[in-house]
Amino acid sequence: MDQIIEFVGNHPFLSAGWVALVVLIIYSYVAGVISPVKELSTHEATILMNRQDAIVLDTRPAAEFNKGHILGAKQLKSEQLNKADFSALEKYKDKPIIVVCAMGMTAKKTASAMLKAGFSQTSVLKGGMNSWQSANLPVAK
Repeated sequence: MDQIIEFVGNHPFLSAGWVALVVLIIYSYVAGVISPVKELSTHEATILMNRQDAIVLDTRPAAEFNKGHILGAKQLKSEQLNKADFSALEKYKDKPIIVVCAMGMTAKKTASAMLKAGFSQTSVLKGGMNSWQSANLPVAK
């Protein structure tokens, strides 16, 4: 214990950085657990798509979407995302919706906005299109 105290005294910036990293890791884990947005694996997403006719919404730019997207995915334009305008999707309000982006990070923001707009069965593909493609699942071009 004395060595830890001595190390912290001799290296305050290094120790503060380590504490900050531990706090950030704990925060990200807790935020993920209590988040209302559920993350789906590629396996869970395909089951949801096949059994419950889930709608896949791709939030990537048009150029990336055209290079390859999940079969049957609908692209959300950036204007719709910025304004949180989901009026074109009203007919899908009672269906499961899977939001997809490139790596799974920006889709959470869109899914949260959709939950606030009343889309109760909204979830996110964990890892985004990168995880879909690395699992060698079908992609349309």
